[in-house]
Amino acid sequence: MRLSAAVIALLSTSATALSVFRENSVSASDELDVPGKSPLKFCDAAADRKDDIITIEEVILTPNPPEAGQTLTIEASGIVKEAIVEGAYVNLQVKYGYIRLINTSADLCKEIKNVELECPIEKGRISITKNVDLPNEIPPGKYTVEADVYNKGDKHITCLTATVTFGRKTLGFFDDL
Repeated sequence: MRLSAAVIALLSTSATALSVFRENSVSASDELDVPGKSPLKFCDAAADRKDDIITIEEVILTPNPPEAGQTLTIEASGIVKEAIVEGAYVNLQVKYGYIRLINTSADLCKEIKNVELECPIEKGRISITKNVDLPNEIPPGKYTVEADVYNKGDKHITCLTATVTFGRKTLGFFDDL
């Protein structure tokens, strides 16, 4: 969807970690959970999101949880309340355990091209589907990703976070021992 598309584009290009977590399927169950089936959560309570430019209706990851070496399909939908224009940006942070891997600000309009969108993103309903090929080798551990997104003029678009844990993959011949 709107921001999700941008965030997912960023996450899939600069933080494969978000896509390769080994955790149980996640469904919306509290006010911070993004509706759908994904590890995504909102950073802020619903009352604090009322002025966000985007309303995320649903994000579905298939498979959920994502698996190393598989294609992850991301389906997202939502409503853009005002146009997202050149000058929009995302503050992105990725941690591996307590170690910060990425802490950067990126041009949102450049990144959303990864999901075949471009600025301006006009007001209205939006849906995206994106396939991401996940690498076979993802270091096991806990990854936390936060993307705080702003339009030109620092108007808040949305803030999403996800925590996922990847386990060790075995080669199969030790499974029966």
